[in-house]
Amino acid sequence: MSTIFAQASAAGKAGVAVVRISGPKAFSAASQLCGSLPAPRQAALRRLRSAPGEVLDEALVLCFSEKASFTGEETVEFQTHGSVAVVNALLAELGTVDGLRLAEPGEFTRRALANGRLDLAQVEGLADLIASETEAQRQQALRLFSGGLGDLAAHWRERLIRASALLTVTIDFADEEVPVDVSPEVLELIAEVQTAMQAQVDGFGAAERIRTGYEVAIVGPPNVGKSTLLNALAGRDAAITSEIAGTTRDVIEVRMELAGLPVTLLDTAGLRETDDTIEKIGVARALERAKAADLRVFLIESNSKPELDPAPDDIVIASKADLSGDKFGAVSGKTGAGVAQLVEQIGAKLSSKTAKAGLATRARHKEAMERCLVSLAEASNRVALGPEFTDIASEELRISLEALNMLIGRVDIENVLDEVFSSFCLGK
Repeated sequence: MSTIFAQASAAGKAGVAVVRISGPKAFSAASQLCGSLPAPRQAALRRLRSAPGEVLDEALVLCFSEKASFTGEETVEFQTHGSVAVVNALLAELGTVDGLRLAEPGEFTRRALANGRLDLAQVEGLADLIASETEAQRQQALRLFSGGLGDLAAHWRERLIRASALLTVTIDFADEEVPVDVSPEVLELIAEVQTAMQAQVDGFGAAERIRTGYEVAIVGPPNVGKSTLLNALAGRDAAITSEIAGTTRDVIEVRMELAGLPVTLLDTAGLRETDDTIEKIGVARALERAKAADLRVFLIESNSKPELDPAPDDIVIASKADLSGDKFGAVSGKTGAGVAQLVEQIGAKLSSKTAKAGLATRARHKEAMERCLVSLAEASNRVALGPEFTDIASEELRISLEALNMLIGRVDIENVLDEVFSSFCLGK
């Protein structure tokens, strides 16, 4: 196993930069730069020197023993001054040390996985935590990184292994009289796992939306104030506004945070019949994106109806409160009247959608659990048919356990690992 190094903090000028070394030669390599090393998990100030003796910087040095570090290997961290020149000089010096090489993106975390410090779901949670932009994303990623899904999988695995063991006893003693009928307990164990796992599958949609973001489309006829409202919600001039109908031809997207949730607001072309070829394309795109959005805000003129049939959760609100004088049931992007109430209403609608969010946040999680559920259903059916089908039920349980192992990365999934770690930065 080679020893790797990389800058673990963000690139660029900063107050402090962190350079990490991990692997079997981490301690010996670090001692070449700073002399004596502090005791594990105790920080000490050291001068870092190049091989010829030139001082590179003064740094705080932290050492972590094998099996007691993030990667599970000997690890040393240098907390240096955050100068680009200092970091580059230190990295260049480490590159000259025999047996060291620059880490690949995500390689520190990949070693943590290989050494049993993290399971695959925790690795994905760490990636989500690094990428989180909103409070809801942070909380969800932290639950995953803290091992929430892995703990669930471990509990399910324990129950299924128990069920499998009971069936194995029945098979092994097929020629003898087994004193107890194990099928009721086996069916109960399978049903327990099915119920809990199905709840996670059902909550996948909401959990995925927290991770990737919700889409809210502002829909209405031309010149009703959609772009003005978008600008008011975004707090900047994201869309061109004018009194000329049909100004917005394409879907304009603005990413923001509402009620702690990641939201993309969509300003769509005004819905109307038109002979303008370009505007027709814009209207078609508006309809397509509006139908696919998680929530639609229909802006209408006073005493008129929406062009499309709103879904039960959609919001219908009159526009141009500054002209109509309606201070309670309308909104004005121009004056800001009713905007705060609309934001609160959108946040409440989206928050209700997240109430059933599970720990499964990626399509891979859902697919693994769905495969497991298919096998569990078949196993349950076979157990119910009688002892002559016990061997088939046992095989279905084995398949379900294999799918469960895929969920947390206990089996060979190199293609999945490559996809997961492709999103990591160099020093993580």
